[in-house]
Amino acid sequence: SEAWKHHKTVLKQFLTGFTSETSMSLALYTVLHKPLRDHIEQYTLLLTKLNEVLKEGSEKDVVTSAIKEYVKLESFIRQVLDEACFTKSLWESLGGKFTDMLCVPERRLLEDSKNLHISASTNRSDRILLFDDVLVLIQGNSFQSFDLKLVWVDENCSEKSAPGLYGLRIITPEETFFLSAKDLQIKAVWQWKLNQAVRQALNGKRDFPLWGQTGEGSEPPSCRFFTYVFRLEGKFKSASYEGEWHGGKPHGKGTLKWRDGRNHVGDFKEGLEHGFGICLVPRRSQDRYDCYKCHWYEGKMRGYGICEYGNDMVYKGYFKENVRQGFGILENLSAENPFKYTGQWENDKKNGYGVWEDKERGERYIGTWLNDHKHGQGIVVTQSGVCYQRTFHADKMVGSGILLLEDDSVYEGNFTEDLTFVGKGKLSFANGFVLEGTFTNKLGQGLQTHGILNTSNEQLDDRITKAQLGLEEFPVEKRWKGIYDQFLEFIHSGCKEETEESFTGFHIQTSKELRKSQEYLFCQRGAEDVSWKIEDILEELVQHQGLESLQSYLEKALKSSLHPLGKLLKVLTIAFQATYSGIGANRHLLTMAQEEVKYYAKKIWEFYQGLLHLALEQKGQLPAKCVDGETRYVDQKACSVVLPLILPCFYPELFMLYMLYHEREDDLYCQGIVDLSLFPDIKLLEFLDVQKHLWPLKDLTLTTNQRRSLIKDKCFLSATECLQKLITTVDPREKLVILQKTYEEIESTVSRVVEKDYKLPMDDLLPLLMYVVSRAKIQHLGAEIHLIRDLMDPTNQGGLYDFLLTALEVRKCFQVTAA
Repeated sequence: SEAWKHHKTVLKQFLTGFTSETSMSLALYTVLHKPLRDHIEQYTLLLTKLNEVLKEGSEKDVVTSAIKEYVKLESFIRQVLDEACFTKSLWESLGGKFTDMLCVPERRLLEDSKNLHISASTNRSDRILLFDDVLVLIQGNSFQSFDLKLVWVDENCSEKSAPGLYGLRIITPEETFFLSAKDLQIKAVWQWKLNQAVRQALNGKRDFPLWGQTGEGSEPPSCRFFTYVFRLEGKFKSASYEGEWHGGKPHGKGTLKWRDGRNHVGDFKEGLEHGFGICLVPRRSQDRYDCYKCHWYEGKMRGYGICEYGNDMVYKGYFKENVRQGFGILENLSAENPFKYTGQWENDKKNGYGVWEDKERGERYIGTWLNDHKHGQGIVVTQSGVCYQRTFHADKMVGSGILLLEDDSVYEGNFTEDLTFVGKGKLSFANGFVLEGTFTNKLGQGLQTHGILNTSNEQLDDRITKAQLGLEEFPVEKRWKGIYDQFLEFIHSGCKEETEESFTGFHIQTSKELRKSQEYLFCQRGAEDVSWKIEDILEELVQHQGLESLQSYLEKALKSSLHPLGKLLKVLTIAFQATYSGIGANRHLLTMAQEEVKYYAKKIWEFYQGLLHLALEQKGQLPAKCVDGETRYVDQKACSVVLPLILPCFYPELFMLYMLYHEREDDLYCQGIVDLSLFPDIKLLEFLDVQKHLWPLKDLTLTTNQRRSLIKDKCFLSATECLQKLITTVDPREKLVILQKTYEEIESTVSRVVEKDYKLPMDDLLPLLMYVVSRAKIQHLGAEIHLIRDLMDPTNQGGLYDFLLTALEVRKCFQVTAA
């Protein structure tokens, strides 16, 4: 109207009899509307007459269809006009305040509670207005409006309505209220109009369906994508949420942003963070953020996560109720006071068994914690090789302890943090001398003692110099309980695909791989050629129960970063390295490490059995019941099937401990090997008292000017080369097979020499084996022998393998003694 008032001359061209006194609205109606409406009526009349004279057939069907469309168009025009009139009357009847705030040119009124009576919840509103874009509740001089794109209508709420009333529940992001009608038909009309208005608002397109129909498209979808700013008090106050909605609540993937800089990108469920998410929290004191990349449960962090704090600390581990809980690793990456803690957490504090490495001091603490303090039994290993075990109370050492020095001296008693002896104590020297008494350390006077020096012992007992720490104080089944608990809970929960990462950790472990920030959330985590979906895993477990098939399957599963068993092995490897690598490589921890590896194999076998039982149950098959001797069966399977598969992950650290433990004997052995290596073959065979009829002299090929008595490294060459392969594998089974083949090569060579099958008696085998060992020059043979003995399959004890191992031990001891 305003535009045409300035262009009356143009309007005159369309309208005869137009004067300045003519009503503007009448003029516009005459020019812009009436011709179109008359035109449609003429076509409708014409098509109706044509339809009457046509016979049945395709042409009549086409005309009938055209008539229906024109009738719809007439209805559309009529309803548009009715809405416009209805809306205009509303603006005229409402007060100026409401009109100023609600009146928008394109807004249309669809229904008014004064026209079709319905009331909102008690004392909520005097009047309800349904527009094509908002629902408005007016009470007194104020009103509330709700964007229809975020309005859900639920008719199934009769239990909430008062007796004799028919109710509709209206759900919005922050409020839920009820509309009640005394008549069922009025309720039905309001429900239909609300649903149609919501549908059209979401589609961004108006249509006018007939009563009871849905118009273009179906009912409004329950799942939607929209942006909304929360206004009311609560954890989301002032936050903007952009993402998926369901039933008036964030549900699906979305992004929350607060004004203070916080934001959360991830999965939501029923209005709360639920599933994987990335949350950024700004630090007040500096322009940095704490970044949480973890799993959430009903609005709180729960399960595995990675937190990169703004102070250069990184935590990788488990959360519960928004705090660190269970197994976790906290590392300070800054140059100032760098440290790393690997162990148990409770209520956001270090509690239980854990390993602390102080990189600045070059120390590692292995022991128990309470409320972020060293508390209880603990072992401290230093970079210099000194190792001690003490009782701690709130980070302070109390009582007496045992201090194992690098030169094999052992002190039992009280000592200070700088390892100064104080009070009563006993100092045992490596040469066997023992000093027992009271120690003092006065400023400027050095260490003083008052006691007795016993010089009667020639050598200190190995049980003291090679004392093994931590075995009674830290039972193996109580170490790393937080790791096992998560995997066990995953099995008990039914191994659901959506919770797998929460229990067993991400497919990738390093922060750099997770640093794609918020966009990363919508990508797949992990990239492997083999798909390891939980349902596929359970299906395959049932198919691979035979021994060979099972070994092949477990080998593949344990190497995968996606399979639960592979993830378990990965985190156990991290815990093992945190304890025994680097500073932790101390011979006094060998037995502790050895029994830990064996226990890992046992737990992995138990978890495999748990997964298999679950798979069988889901297929309706009954798992085998436990029988007597079940523990022995688990230990045997763990040692024979699992241990060889996992040993490569722990071998570097474990073998280093064996080498340190047997360092002195191996040094003597190496010296003996060096001395024997100077002997020519014939001289060495003679020295070792090998019977002459067993000497393979034909293997000593002579060249010009060469004497047979000076030839070296030619006799029993095939057996020597076979034994040298002992250091090329980590599997005790394969090492035993190499020993057997070495024995067979020796026997084969002897049979060739005597020209008949010859079974070596022990008296002949031992010197020949001594010769082969001397020529093989295996540097750490003692460590190799003891590792095989400690970790081999118990079923091999007493057989040929055991016999060969014993023979090798005897020969090695002989060489050490000779040296």
